[in-house]
Amino acid sequence: MKGKGISFKRLIKSFGYAFNGIRLMVIQEQNAKIHLIIIALVTIGGIILQIAVIEWIAIFIVSGGVLAAEAFNTSIETLSDTISPEYNKNIKQVKDFAAGAVLIMALTAVVTGAIIFLPKLLAFIQ
Repeated sequence: MKGKGISFKRLIKSFGYAFNGIRLMVIQEQNAKIHLIIIALVTIGGIILQIAVIEWIAIFIVSGGVLAAEAFNTSIETLSDTISPEYNKNIKQVKDFAAGAVLIMALTAVVTGAIIFLPKLLAFIQ
């Protein structure tokens, strides 16, 4: 019966679509590249400073949140530009809301990183 149960083939296709979306975002979006570079630097810093497991969890959660917010923002921008290629005040507002969501998540990541890394860096300097 169609639509019932779990189809392994459909599941694999779904993962393929998701990975393709991530790939396209990284290739096409400058901000996604910047986020990934920062995540790589934070990861290297975490390894060097030997942050605790709970700190790694916080870093991974906020990093994933930033990338997910960027993906939603990119989706909204792409859909908006497709629906209304010409300037539209309401579409601009929607795009601004989505960009604001990325900024909120990015600032949350910065604060989380500061809480984790600043004490360790200050102790390292002293």
